[in-house]
Amino acid sequence: MSSNAPHSSTRRYVTAAAAALACLLPAACDAAAASPAYHNKPPTTARPGSGENHHGGGKTSAPSSASAPAETDPASADPSTDPAAGDPSTDPAAGDPSTDPAATDPASADPTSDAAATTTAAAGADGTLKVNGLDVLARSCADGAEKGLTPHTGFQVAPACVSTAFGAVAAQDKDPSLLITNSPRFVRANTAFTLKVSTRNLVRDRFLGAAAGGYYLESSVLTADGIQRGHFHTACRMLSSLRAAPAPDPVPAFFIATQDGGGGATPDTVTVNVDKGLPTRGIAQCAVWAGDGSHRIPMMERANQTPAFDAVRILVG
Repeated sequence: MSSNAPHSSTRRYVTAAAAALACLLPAACDAAAASPAYHNKPPTTARPGSGENHHGGGKTSAPSSASAPAETDPASADPSTDPAAGDPSTDPAAGDPSTDPAATDPASADPTSDAAATTTAAAGADGTLKVNGLDVLARSCADGAEKGLTPHTGFQVAPACVSTAFGAVAAQDKDPSLLITNSPRFVRANTAFTLKVSTRNLVRDRFLGAAAGGYYLESSVLTADGIQRGHFHTACRMLSSLRAAPAPDPVPAFFIATQDGGGGATPDTVTVNVDKGLPTRGIAQCAVWAGDGSHRIPMMERANQTPAFDAVRILVG
């Protein structure tokens, strides 16, 4: 059955999988023309929980209203031949944290001179810091238990302590948001399908390859108009249970990062092509989330604003 079949055809599968479909989110069943995508496969050297899952993707998904060409993602390049992933002894992205300005911790300075703190920071009897009248466990990699962690170098390794400053946060009316606007309810295993994703207040022009040493390496950056610079991710994983949170470490069945040069303050739509489909029958969770230049979900002015993410469930048969 095609992924873009009408809803009436989809209902024929409800009888056979009523319990599964009861958990699905409503979504339109029509799908747009496919765009190039990167099908992520588990690295042969990855270990569960090792943090070695490479970040693939790049300028590969184009807005439905444009025809942006696909480009090679530096994150998926061979480190032995890719200048962006060169010799760590000469590559600033993987430099010695003791000499690399990008890895120097600005937050390790005297907290009493921090303009963000409205009261003097002082160490409490229990080792916590008092900032703004609050007990703070740590403000930098030089504080608390973080002192014993290895400095993060921009590669996908953990446990480690990231000293990169958070960076710029947009005004509340310019914070990024996104939404899956179109997805199938049912797809056949190993059959391509598409998702449509609308983004707002996100300029999709910034992407440091994680496998090349750009993970958590760069602070958040805004355009001159105060709009977040970055990209967005799409991932689909098969769920083994609908009653318990899934394990976080397995590599998803599909993953792509979209940095196509589009986007901005006005919402637009990108078509993401899950080019090889999903490998097994069951329930899939397909999620999208915005990222800044270092792949973090963009910050928001207020704590009660919803982050830029969305997810749907799809029955795979």
